[in-house]
Amino acid sequence: MSFSFPFLIFFFLLISFFQPGLLSELKHYIPIFLGLIMFGMGMSIDFKDIKKIFLNPKWLFTGLFLQFTVMPVLAFFLSLSFNLSKELFLGIIILGSCPGGTASNVITYLAKANLPLSISMTLVSTFFSVLLTPFWIYFLAEESIKIDVKKLISTTFWIVVFPLLDGLLLRRFFKKKVEIFLKYFPKLSELFIALIIGVIFSLNNKLFEMISFALLSVIFLHNILGLLIGFFVSSVLKFPDDVKKTIAIEVGMQNSGLGMTLSILHFSKLVALPSAIFSLWHNISAILLVMLWSKKKVRLNK
Repeated sequence: MSFSFPFLIFFFLLISFFQPGLLSELKHYIPIFLGLIMFGMGMSIDFKDIKKIFLNPKWLFTGLFLQFTVMPVLAFFLSLSFNLSKELFLGIIILGSCPGGTASNVITYLAKANLPLSISMTLVSTFFSVLLTPFWIYFLAEESIKIDVKKLISTTFWIVVFPLLDGLLLRRFFKKKVEIFLKYFPKLSELFIALIIGVIFSLNNKLFEMISFALLSVIFLHNILGLLIGFFVSSVLKFPDDVKKTIAIEVGMQNSGLGMTLSILHFSKLVALPSAIFSLWHNISAILLVMLWSKKKVRLNK
């Protein structure tokens, strides 16, 4: 990852702060931006890479188990520890009960971790979330919600599966031409993810006035502890380095877009606030993590 990435994020955050209307108009294009990123990532892997993950399922199931146990339980205990209001408590529980999202795939790609594993985890966790997300919300917060299964599957297909398959097929038939594009793709993905962070901030800058130190602490700890636990468990199980990084990213990064959608549909904007803040923070923390890993790699190479 280049060090220009943080500057791109800072640039779009400045625009979103001083001229939020400029970026908020792009909110309808976020799925397209994510789809384009997934298309590019599809060109960077082969079908055999995906097959390899399912032939060695312990990595996949370890990540999924941590995703749907560590994150909801952490959400519950952290919210109680910091004595959050009922609405924010519910918002954190909803966030913690969500599966992984496409942002984790982008960060995995930038970290040069195991992209096929990341994509597989996103797809499988989204499938299981139809049952597990409502279960955890009801069990921990005693609130019953319904997930629009058709919409969730449709969104996942068009943003993740469809562009990914297109990229895979294009690589299969035009590998040499694809390799030329892949030289520029990391820069393009950095631009898109920085732009998305700016758009998210511009859409939620009014909600951010209601942020408290307690809420920020819960969101920060929820994300950081998820990353650390994912990496620690993978290390104990002696997984390869790229798998450790991937599981850490997948566990620590939630589908905050789904969290916001469920919160607004079933409750209120205040309940959606934790997911809105998390959507900004988890991208920034993951980028810092990628920079740290890159720095360590450079030192090791020296």
